Amino acid sequence: MPGMITSLVAQAKNKERVNVFLDGEFAFGLAMIEALKLRKGQRLSDQEIDRLKTLDEIEVAHERALNFLSYRPRSVAEVQRNLKDKGFSPETIDTVVQHLQDAQLLNDQAFVQYWVENRETFGPRSARALRFELRKKGVADPDIAPALETVDEEDAACRAARPLAKRHTALDWQAFRKKLGDFLLRRGFPYPVIRDAVKRLWAENASPERQDTDANFSDVD
Repeated sequence: MPGMITSLVAQAKNKERVNVFLDGEFAFGLAMIEALKLRKGQRLSDQEIDRLKTLDEIEVAHERALNFLSYRPRSVAEVQRNLKDKGFSPETIDTVVQHLQDAQLLNDQAFVQYWVENRETFGPRSARALRFELRKKGVADPDIAPALETVDEEDAACRAARPLAKRHTALDWQAFRKKLGDFLLRRGFPYPVIRDAVKRLWAENASPERQDTDANFSDVD
């Protein structure tokens, strides 16, 4: 219903927000920047009230999205799901996502690059495993493909398994390749990559007198 503004009161827990009272009763909250445009005694129509509520929902959703993004970069789909879970309308979500994209705060290609580089540094994965993870984040294949073209899978496999190789230098070749091969299989690396990576790690870690051991990987399980 339309009403007259009888009070504009800063919220106790958030001084950047204002409670708007119409005809003596609380009507809605509003960001301070929007509340400054209002005055006590001003009459608001239904249309004006709806507009202010919509602006406020967008503002609140935007702040929620920024907080969500503050922990790490996110995909568009992740932000959309988060805002949906918070109860925001599809229209508000679309508006906020567009604002974030326009501000270059939300970009799936940049997110993919971040994700791949982070994995390369802290937890190397195969291209197949990376693609699976990114699809789960809601990223489309055309945004995934360019970043995966730069992944050196053999190098990634070696970096992933190198700590394990160093812990098992006492193993013979058969046990060594089984231990590392199983480890790399669980991380999605293909057999040819596993074969070459395990041979490299064997050469790095085996004692000189064991370097002549036949490292034929063709019969790995």
